[in-house]
This record gives sequence, C-alpha cells and structure tokens, in this order.
Amino acid sequence: MGIEDEIRKAKGRRNALILSHNYQRPEVQDIADYVGDSLELCREARKSGAGLVIFCGVTFMAEAALILTGKDVRMPDLHATCPMAAMLSAEDIRKYKRIHPGATTVIYINSTAEAKTEADVICTSANYEKVIGDAPTDTVLFGPDANMAQRAARICGKKVIAMPADGHCRIHSHLITKTKIGRLKELHPKALVLVHPECVAEVQAMADVVCGTGGMARIARESDRKEFIIGTEEEMCHRLRKENPGKAFYGVGAYCNNMKKTTLEGILRVLNSDNDGRISLDAEIIRKTKPALERMLA
Repeated sequence: MGIEDEIRKAKGRRNALILSHNYQRPEVQDIADYVGDSLELCREARKSGAGLVIFCGVTFMAEAALILTGKDVRMPDLHATCPMAAMLSAEDIRKYKRIHPGATTVIYINSTAEAKTEADVICTSANYEKVIGDAPTDTVLFGPDANMAQRAARICGKKVIAMPADGHCRIHSHLITKTKIGRLKELHPKALVLVHPECVAEVQAMADVVCGTGGMARIARESDRKEFIIGTEEEMCHRLRKENPGKAFYGVGAYCNNMKKTTLEGILRVLNSDNDGRISLDAEIIRKTKPALERMLA
C-alpha cells in the first residue's frame, strides 16, 4: 500500500478533513480534500462535519481555523511558520494606536493570533481594499504587509499607516521581481499577468490584475485567455494547471520554504497520533480574536 492509500485509510478512520493551501507541494495538494487560500480553507473547516482538521499550511492559518471552529486542528509540522506574521506583535500595534488614537485598525490574516486581538477587523488579500475603503475613519492602521498598505492608500484615498513600515513577505517582495516578470512577458506576450498584492509596487504596475490567489483561480477559470503569468508562490501554478487543462501558466520560480515543510509522511504521522501537531491557543486570545475573524467571513 502506498502512502497516499495509507493517508486515505487513516483519514476515513479518524473522520478527518485535509486542507491544503495553494502553496503546498503538489503531492500534498493532490491528497487534500480541499485546496485554497487561507479564507477559503477556514470556511471549509467551519462547514465540514469532520471532527479532526489536518491543516497543511503555516501556523497563522491553522490558528484561525481553530478560533473559528473550535475543532481539533493539527499541522503536520508546527515549525511551518510565516516570517511576515512574526514582524508585527500585539504590543507593536498598541504603540501605533497610542500614536494614532481613533484610527481604524485593520489586521491582515497573515498575522499571529495575538496580533489579531488588537484588530477592529481582519482582512485577506481578497477583501483588504474593500475593508479599508469601508473603514469609518480617514486614517487606517494596517499590518503587517507594507506593500498592501501602500496599494490600499493609492486605491482608497485614505491615509494608511503600515505596521511595521517595512513589513513584507520575502517570497513576494524579494523573489518576484520586475526583471523576472519582464522576461516572462517577453517570452509570452499574449499572457495575462496576475500578481499578488504582497509584491512591490513596481511589480504590481506590470500586472494586468493584482489579486490574491483566490482571485487568480477565478480569473483563470473564467477568462478566455489561454496563457497566464502568475506572480505568486510557484505551487499556485499546480492548482491552476489541474483546474484549467488546455491553459498555460508560467510561474517565476519563487518558493516558500516554510510551506514545503509539510510532507505526506507528516500528514500520515499526525493522522495516526492522538496529540501530534495539535494547535492550541489561550482561551482569552480566542475570545478576543473570534469577533474580528467572524467579521472577516461576513
């Protein structure tokens, strides 16, 4: 019996749901019950009747699923963290609030559970422009991604203060460059260019559409175009190719090492364990964070 069959057997025995983020290894995406962005995965965890959720992503995503569902949420590797999320602490946010009293605080879902306790509302890459645009104040505190803060300020016409000023995702800010996108555009002049809002402004300016991974999946599905340049983590192309046979997707070769910490062996180990990989949070953090996450889903 291959490891995929062992995982399926253990999953059925445990009444488990396997969720995979778009940036996971192809074999992890293929074994999952659902592949999507962090918002989509939280929604799937919430509506599922499974008692055990195996979350193949990074820790902030699994924490959000735990807060929203109260289920037994496990990760195949608890060391799979998001460096950008670690750039903004709850104490940092409180300092910004003291400097800018009355400002609306919008926290990106790519943040720690403790940071989320300071949010008026939590957003995703799919809805941050609307959330910031609908904020009741002209000044908005936003973190931890500064590139998204700058883009929201341009689009919404509000004063958006980035927390911290240099918050970023290394994959999108450093590995997806103007040079790489330009080279792909030369090679594939008919391709539609889709880039993530965590990319720097000069890369965003080269795109036909700036959107999160959920938006990329929708556009690829609905567009009449046959070729796409994908400005986000490379494994997103695996999902897009599976869902859109006959269309071509060109990535920039940007890989997230933390997302690659999840393996089939890790998934099987967690399925066969009573406690391995369990996500746990302080009850007070859950109480403070859940309302803002609920508003995000709404």
